[in-house]
Amino acid sequence: MIDGDRGGMDADHGGGTGDEKKLAWPGVTDHPKSDSRPDHPEPDHPKPDQDAETAPAGSLEAEAAPSSATDASGPSPASSVAPGPAERRPGAGLAALSLPYQIVAAIALSLIGVVACAHIAMIFLHVAPSNTLTKQHGEVVDDWVYPEFEQNWKLFAPNPLQQNVSVHVRAELANDGADSNSVTRWINLSREDGEAIRGNVLPSHVDQNELRRAWDFYTGSHDSENRSTGLRGELSERYIRRIVMLRLAEHGYGGAVERIQVRSAVRHVGVPSWSAEKISTKTEYRELPWWNVSPADLPETDATGRSPQAATSPQAVEAGE
Repeated sequence: MIDGDRGGMDADHGGGTGDEKKLAWPGVTDHPKSDSRPDHPEPDHPKPDQDAETAPAGSLEAEAAPSSATDASGPSPASSVAPGPAERRPGAGLAALSLPYQIVAAIALSLIGVVACAHIAMIFLHVAPSNTLTKQHGEVVDDWVYPEFEQNWKLFAPNPLQQNVSVHVRAELANDGADSNSVTRWINLSREDGEAIRGNVLPSHVDQNELRRAWDFYTGSHDSENRSTGLRGELSERYIRRIVMLRLAEHGYGGAVERIQVRSAVRHVGVPSWSAEKISTKTEYRELPWWNVSPADLPETDATGRSPQAATSPQAVEAGE
């Protein structure tokens, strides 16, 4: 092949002769200036518009290697399709309600929160030691706590019971046409309360506290010789008599009872096996004198139309109803 023919062929493809050098950026007159500093040489890699024929062979192999590795291992995380906008879910809770219902729900939750906080505050003041608030607002606290939320302990000074106390009663019955009256056996009233409580999911406060508190009321206002130690001694006696007569009426002894006698049976709780303390677990009895039954002690004398349980409350007894 002659030089002229080769030159013509080059002219057809590139528009130049064999002695003419091709441009690296065809059609571009202003080339980017390379850094004139010697420590920043211009990188030797093909430009995007550079022809494959003029690009160095090493650069083509370097570009082909990552492409093949990507094809073998699957698409890269960067090349994965970006998720579209998240679907909008409907609102939950109060936000799903309309505005009027949201207002009603907010008011109801606020009331529940206020009542819960007030209840916790009342219980705390009830079990807390005596302070300025309890001295000024003690009646309000007692009205809230009694009888449903009664607590038998005090904060910072708990005093758990270490004795089993039972209250017994026996009655002297009038026998028609007989020279002498008959006396019943001892009836364990505390055992009857225990049987009513045991196994009951919602036991009555009457079964839990009425007799026990009445006996504590009596022992707190009398000495060991059963003599009254204050103005509330007579009130505690009348309170005990009303409760006892109400219980005897349930046994069918209400109308024929002439006198009653009450006693307590106290037995200390045994010590655990690991304790060296010595406590006698023998039952000790405390018998009260015989009391004559008056018409005011009978449940049937309640003329206000209330139940017999209401007539046995200390307030009713103190008021002389």
